[in-house]
Amino acid sequence: MSTESVLPAGAITLRDNETSDYDDRNSACWAKSVEIVNYTIVNGSATNIGAFVVWNIRVETLNGSYMNIRKRYSEFDDFRYRLVQTFPGFEAAVPALPPKSVISKFRPRFLEKRRAGLQYFLK
Repeated sequence: MSTESVLPAGAITLRDNETSDYDDRNSACWAKSVEIVNYTIVNGSATNIGAFVVWNIRVETLNGSYMNIRKRYSEFDDFRYRLVQTFPGFEAAVPALPPKSVISKFRPRFLEKRRAGLQYFLK
């Protein structure tokens, strides 16, 4: 089966909502921009057992309102997996996520690189 026969013509379209005046409220596209603004380390025990990082994401909608969403890395990982499963043959079009690290996972430098990688994934 060719990749062209997987989806009907016109099933996927790209639209630059940052520069266009497109205003179709019935469209499935509702976000103008998505930005990972920072992260929060949620502490576990005194030895950091059970601690994890939450990514704070700001979404600007087409009507100019904002919403804040908090997600863990594992939720990005699950989302990417579901995208690849839903659109087989297009895995190369879905950006890889930044790598995991057991040793550096709470270090600011590592977290900033991860933030940039997750931001790239969302764009």
